[in-house]
Amino acid sequence: MGSLSTILRHPDELYPLLKLKLAITKAQKQIPLEPHLAFCYSILHKVSKSFSLVIQQLGTELRNAVCVFYLILRALDTVEDDTSVPVEIKVPILIAFHRHIYDGDWHFSCGTKEYKLLMDQFHHVSAAFLKLEKGYQEAIEDITKRMGAGMAKFICKEVETIDDYDEYCHYAAGLVGLGLSKIFIASELEILTPDWKQISNSTGLFLQKTNIIKDYLEDINERPKSRMFWPREIWGKYVDKLEDFKNEEKATKAVQCLNEMVTNALNHVEDCLKSLASLRDPAIFQSCAIPQIVAIGTLTLCYNNVQVFRGVVRMRRGLIAKVIDRTKTMDDVYGAFYDFSCMLQTKVDNNDPNAMKTLNRLETIKKVCRENGVLHKRKSYVNDETQSKAIFVVMFVLLLAIVVVYLKANQRK
Repeated sequence: MGSLSTILRHPDELYPLLKLKLAITKAQKQIPLEPHLAFCYSILHKVSKSFSLVIQQLGTELRNAVCVFYLILRALDTVEDDTSVPVEIKVPILIAFHRHIYDGDWHFSCGTKEYKLLMDQFHHVSAAFLKLEKGYQEAIEDITKRMGAGMAKFICKEVETIDDYDEYCHYAAGLVGLGLSKIFIASELEILTPDWKQISNSTGLFLQKTNIIKDYLEDINERPKSRMFWPREIWGKYVDKLEDFKNEEKATKAVQCLNEMVTNALNHVEDCLKSLASLRDPAIFQSCAIPQIVAIGTLTLCYNNVQVFRGVVRMRRGLIAKVIDRTKTMDDVYGAFYDFSCMLQTKVDNNDPNAMKTLNRLETIKKVCRENGVLHKRKSYVNDETQSKAIFVVMFVLLLAIVVVYLKANQRK
């Protein structure tokens, strides 16, 4: 649930953590009895606990469609990510994947751990897919076909330019945003907005770029061969080889490049906020809003942080629990983006070559949040110092009282 030292430093996160733990337990108990869907929800919990949790509020029909959609794209991504699979085998599988989902006997062994289980038992996912309404099937097939073709293209192509970077992220995640929009529309719970394609694509790009940034070390150390998606147009300004960022003597250049990558990702925030503001169904809204808030929080932690090149950088579980607990309305979203933008702003070094660009981006984001959100009426996600201190004092007093009672009880014996 979280280490004791972390909880003591952030006592206001204890209650959200307990609620999250109960929600996870409840979700595990709600796994359907039907064997194919039972496998789908069970494996979804293994490959992404957070996504498994945020879709629980969706209605049963829509939840099943989103669950199956996620697993199909996760399987496709597993094929792409496995660098041990020869290119001549991998590329045809990616291109034909949208046909394999209709084949109840198809499977392909690759990946590791829970991802290998997903691939070995893929017939369960296919069977669940074939039971979905036709509108859902058509949306999922279309996105799977386009994503597979795009991934196949970049198996044989390096990410050289920022345009290449945006194109890859479109195939890897922008299409997920488009696909989810199509599924929501098929459910008749949401409607199209004139710019839905652009803003749906941006929500995916924002999430994908966040993952690409934070996963630098894991991806560069991938064996038998690393796969990197940082564009040469950015990192080539700082080093000759992307792996040089692991060297301590390149730390300054590494952080400067990292900051430019984060600033690039921030370009998508306004579209993300617009996309979330267009959603009408509360459950759909919450399932889409939480990952976006976690993304801006993760970028805030990564910015100007050399630890990205040394180990793992991620949001505290307690802070994620707080986000899940408090994200109910668009005002909550504006508040979270405003808070994290303010926090990121304090980390900007004026000597950074992209400092002015970063600060301008953050000011634009904060302006959008101020103009659209009721910021003064909500609790801060990251600036609850007064509340945290008060809770800490209460916890300390309670703990002291328990110790006193215990000691008195022992004295009577």
